[in-house]
Amino acid sequence: MLPSYFLSLQTDLNNMRTVIQRVKKAVVTVDDKVTASMGTGLLLLVGIEEDDTLEDAEWLARKVSQMRIFNDEKGVMNLSVCDISGDIIVVSQFTLHARTRKGNRPSYINAASPEKAIPLYNQFIEILESLTGRSVGRGIFGAMMQVELINDGPVTLIIDTRAKE
Repeated sequence: MLPSYFLSLQTDLNNMRTVIQRVKKAVVTVDDKVTASMGTGLLLLVGIEEDDTLEDAEWLARKVSQMRIFNDEKGVMNLSVCDISGDIIVVSQFTLHARTRKGNRPSYINAASPEKAIPLYNQFIEILESLTGRSVGRGIFGAMMQVELINDGPVTLIIDTRAKE
């Protein structure tokens, strides 16, 4: 029998996740064609699981748009992407839900199917656009993408919707 703290940890594994990278520049390319490019702002790598909901997408979009991770005039991280009129690119990344506990080949069983993930991915982007008042760049869902970035800081955060952190 597993200890209760381990079981609660297992429950927290099911969630919508994002890796937030504060960047000076980012470009997403598919088949040698640029699908998105930006200057200062946020590059988001987003992973979606089957149990994720519109509520998760809304919470995550609000959190991301309000994160105070850009420097103010005193050099303190006190400004959000909205405050600086920064850009955002969202790239779908099912590998954020890789399970690596067993063996050396990751399992992606927790990642949502495209039928579930694509609509939620698009809704997440629409919510971000609504919250920021700006167009959000994107990769192509399910495509092999090349993502180039100049990480600013570097500042990289990981947020998930179950742990709310």
